[in-house]
Amino acid sequence: MATKLLCLSLLILNLLLHMSTTAESATSTTDFIKSSCMATRYPVACVESLSGYASKIRPSEEELASTAMSVSVSKTRSCVSSLEKMEKTKGLQAREYNAVQDCIENMNDSVDNLNRSMKELGLLGKGKDSRLHISNIQTWVSAAMTYQDTCLDSINDANFKPSIKPEVVDASQVTSNALALVNRFASKYRT
Repeated sequence: MATKLLCLSLLILNLLLHMSTTAESATSTTDFIKSSCMATRYPVACVESLSGYASKIRPSEEELASTAMSVSVSKTRSCVSSLEKMEKTKGLQAREYNAVQDCIENMNDSVDNLNRSMKELGLLGKGKDSRLHISNIQTWVSAAMTYQDTCLDSINDANFKPSIKPEVVDASQVTSNALALVNRFASKYRT
């Protein structure tokens, strides 16, 4: 009986220690995300977009940068889907329709550049060309941001209903944040 009680006590103690360690790890990762996001242009959007991935990110600059890029690709693709649905909406005026088509093209180009950046990020640290990889990532993410800004300009010029604008702004902010986090991670390769 005493042996069973001792085993049960040890089991409960082990479970409590594991739960405590897991909670500390989650808090540590959340704090890591929050402090890292302070270096971005849109810290609130950064924390909101990355907090759900805390278990994947861990306190790792590389995972944080990679996840930020993935979120950027996902949000930009979502914009393309919304724009394609909007393109099929009846009753769009010619100017609105043209703005939607321009946005679709620009956001697709943005997705292409973000995907190229993701592949390049995976090559960082493998081989001697780290500076080239960093330069490519920065160039392509900057180009993706330019395409997103051009889409926003098209929407604004067409006096569009604001239904799509928040989604494009969100993708743009997340992409800007991804670039900042990639730059932060890449800084260790610049020496």
